[in-house]
Amino acid sequence: MCTPLKNEKYGAAPTVVQWTVVRGDTSPLSVHFLEDDEVTFLDTSDWTVLATSYDPNGEILDDLSASVADGIISIKVPSSITENWGTTYRSVVAELQFDIQVTIANDGDPIVWTPVIGTIRVLGDITPGGSL
Repeated sequence: MCTPLKNEKYGAAPTVVQWTVVRGDTSPLSVHFLEDDEVTFLDTSDWTVLATSYDPNGEILDDLSASVADGIISIKVPSSITENWGTTYRSVVAELQFDIQVTIANDGDPIVWTPVIGTIRVLGDITPGGSL
């Protein structure tokens, strides 16, 4: 879970996150958006969200399943995607870039904002019958 910038900072520098995933595992990430009181969730009812990962070695983009409700962006990457991240038996088998982009309705002039960017650090799965 991470808590990015507050609502008056749309367009400000994104929060940088390192997300650690084990190759072949399903992996969730939740991002909470809070008001200045750091307790009340922002109204995200007019937000649309996209999340994408990028593997610079294979130049592959993966669309990550993302949804937003009640001030929380939820991303869930299924094992069918993470099993393709990295192909060796090492501790860290890949590092991918990712971001979360939101579009906020704004009376015909939508705000496009990337509140979170980061790295997905993929750890190797060595379990027999695992992803390799």
